[in-house]
Amino acid sequence: MCGECGYRARQSNSLSRHMRTHTGEKPYKCDQCDYAAAVKYSLDFHLAKHTGDKPYMCGECGYRTRQTISLSRHMRTHTGERPYKCDQCDYAAVLKSYLNRHKAKHTGDLP
Repeated sequence: MCGECGYRARQSNSLSRHMRTHTGEKPYKCDQCDYAAAVKYSLDFHLAKHTGDKPYMCGECGYRTRQTISLSRHMRTHTGERPYKCDQCDYAAVLKSYLNRHKAKHTGDLP
């Protein structure tokens, strides 16, 4: 158990990883720039910026990305899915940020 916040982990390595949130320790260093990460998968993701690696590809059009979430969002362009619905009209959006921008029209809170 974490003495700082009470976080509980089933595995000691999970607790060690958690403790870095309190200590700020970032043992995983990029050998190409000054980036450092607290967890290895963050460094692995960062390294793709240097290599240009984009392992996730759309089967419809060939779009490539580094993140699965980006591919999921992209797929909505093919499926027409619009999961973010306005509660004041029939508008539906592909991205939550688009819905938030739309809702500003109802409230008059335009930037």
